[in-house]
Amino acid sequence: MIQCKSKGVILILSGPSGAGKSSLCKILADTFPNHYFSISSTTREIREGEVCGVDYNFVTKEQFEKDIKEDKFLEWAMVHNNYYGTSKIQILNALEQDKLVICDIDVQGQINIKKAFPNHTTSVFITTPNKEILKTRILNRGNIKSDVLQNRLDNASLELQKIPNFDYLLINDILDETAKRLISIANSAFCKVSLYDFQLLNTKWNN
Repeated sequence: MIQCKSKGVILILSGPSGAGKSSLCKILADTFPNHYFSISSTTREIREGEVCGVDYNFVTKEQFEKDIKEDKFLEWAMVHNNYYGTSKIQILNALEQDKLVICDIDVQGQINIKKAFPNHTTSVFITTPNKEILKTRILNRGNIKSDVLQNRLDNASLELQKIPNFDYLLINDILDETAKRLISIANSAFCKVSLYDFQLLNTKWNN
């Protein structure tokens, strides 16, 4: 029966900057040793404490646009005036190894990944209880200019309008509680009916 089941699943986490996605990704990584965290490529400047190849693959605008032309991205988008994209080959390899593929991507990107892998993908939108809490979390990161802060809050309002496109919604008020719910969602993703080839399953069942 297991041979009738597709390998690996994709868990998409989307939501406003400051909602806690990075912290939740770390908890997922600790909970699921057989995972692959999809490292996006981006043209934005590297921040203090970030490591190229760990947090993001930092590339030039010219290199990113070259990769677009060569169809190397599963999805890509312009966010906060910078390119972000997800590599195709790395996702395919991880699925073949039956891994939990964790993607921290924007609301535009999740639509494209769902189109590419409709049977494998589960999407979760993560946000804060209200705008003031989100604002506080962004400010706590430090060194945020007022125009950048306002831009992120404006983008958050637009992203909230896309919640109906997702499978699940988590309001990240208390991190530990949100993490428990997210782990349950990840476990259930491996049990989705859409992962099974029922024509093949019926053939095996009747023989």
